[in-house]
Amino acid sequence: MRRFVWPLLVISSVWVGSLAAETRPQYGGTLHIAVRETITSLDPADNAQADSFARRSITGMIFDTLVTRDEAGRVRGSLAEAWQAPTSGRTWHFRLRRNVKFHDGATLTPEIAAASLRAANAAWTVSTDGDSLIVEAENEGQELLSELALPRNAIQRKDSDKPSGTGPFHVVNWQPGKSLALAAEENCWSGRPYLDGVEIEMGKSYRDQMVALDSGHAELVEVAAEQTHRASLEGRGLMTSPPMELLALVFTHDAKSPEEKGLREALAWSVERGSMRSVILQGAGEPAGGVIPNWMSGYEFVFPTEGDLARARRMREQVRSVPAWTLGYDSSDATARTLAERVALNARDAGLALQVTATAPADLRLMRIPLGSLDPWIALEEIGQLIGVTATRGKEGSADELYKAEQSLLATRRIIPLFHLPASYAMAKSVHDLSLRPDGGWRAADAWLGSRQP
Repeated sequence: MRRFVWPLLVISSVWVGSLAAETRPQYGGTLHIAVRETITSLDPADNAQADSFARRSITGMIFDTLVTRDEAGRVRGSLAEAWQAPTSGRTWHFRLRRNVKFHDGATLTPEIAAASLRAANAAWTVSTDGDSLIVEAENEGQELLSELALPRNAIQRKDSDKPSGTGPFHVVNWQPGKSLALAAEENCWSGRPYLDGVEIEMGKSYRDQMVALDSGHAELVEVAAEQTHRASLEGRGLMTSPPMELLALVFTHDAKSPEEKGLREALAWSVERGSMRSVILQGAGEPAGGVIPNWMSGYEFVFPTEGDLARARRMREQVRSVPAWTLGYDSSDATARTLAERVALNARDAGLALQVTATAPADLRLMRIPLGSLDPWIALEEIGQLIGVTATRGKEGSADELYKAEQSLLATRRIIPLFHLPASYAMAKSVHDLSLRPDGGWRAADAWLGSRQP
C-alpha cells in the first residue's frame, strides 16, 4: 500500500539586527505579548472559539498533547512515551509518562486522558487497559497521530468549568477576550521554563502592537504579512513561518444553478493576484490556486493563479441575469478591506456586480483560514468542513487521491483561493530562544530574557 508522504516542514527564522551580548540562558522575567485575537475560551476542545495562531500558542503553553510533530514533520512523544498499533492501524495503544502532574496537583492517568479525548472527539472510542490508553478512530496510521498532535486534542483535566493542563505555564489571571497572565510551572514534567511568566494583551491591532514593541511595553508582537519586508529593513528581530494561512473568498451557500456556478468561475478568473501581491501585500505570501500550499502537497503549482479577464468576460456573457453580490470582510483588518475592494474592482472589469461591506450579511466573505494541520489530508478536510463541503479521504492516502479530493472541493466553487501567507512575528532584542511552532504559533518554553538593547 502506497501512502502519501508529505514534504518535510522547514521553518524559516530570519534574525535582523545586532546579536545580544548574552549567550547563556537566564531565569526570570516576564515576557509581554500582544495579539489581534480576542480569545474567550482556554478550553482546547471548545469548537465555538475560532482557530488562530495565537490560540494554538496559548494552548501549547498551558496544555500538552500525547504526541507532537517537530519542525521536520516527525512524530515525537509528549505525554505519551510509547505507542503501537495492530495491523489494522485503527486501534492504537499509548503508554503515558509516569508522575506527570496537572497544574491543580492531580496526577495524569489513562482515565483522565481518555475523558479528555472523548470530550474532544465524539466519534472516537477511547478506553483504558491498565496503564494503557486505547484509541480507536476511523483514521488509519499516521493520520491518527497527526490528529492527536493538534492543539484541540490537548489533554486537560476539568474541575468544574476550569481546565487544568500539564504544560510549562499555568493560569494566574484570565480576563476572557482581554488579557491572560501565566506563571512558570515549577514542577512541569518537561522542566521549569526560564521565564517567570507570560502576559498577553488581546485585541490589539497590528499598529498598536508595533507601538507597544517600540515603546517597550511588549517583547513579542504579530506582524502583518505586508509589513514583514519593512520590519526587516528596520532591523527588527523577525520570525516567519512557511505559508500556514489561506486567504480566500468563501461563498456562504452552494451555487443554486449552473449559471451561478459559471459566474463564480468568472469571478475566479477575474482576480489579478499578481498586482495584489506586489502592491497590497508588498511581495509577501504566495498566490494560491489551491487550498493546500505547494510545500505541503507538492502539486499546488498545477492550479492556475494567473487572472484571465477575457475568459471571465466570456463566461459572464453566457448568463443573461447577473445578481449583485455582497463581499464581506473583517472591519478590523485594513488589508482585508483593501484586498476586498481590489477584488470588487476586478469583478466589475469582468462585468460582475460586487459590493464590499463590513457589516451586513454577505454572499461571500474574504476569510483568513489558518491551516488546521501539517498533514495535508487533515488540512483539506478541515477547510472542507469550514465551507460546508465534504473532502473524502482516499483509501490509499496517496498524492493522486489528495489531488483529486482537492480538485473536487474547488469544483464546487464554494471557495476561491487567493494567497497562502506565513505567520510572522517581531520581537525585542532582549528575547532569546523563542521559537516557532510547526503550526505557525510561537513556543515560549525555552525562551529567556536578557537585557533590552538600546
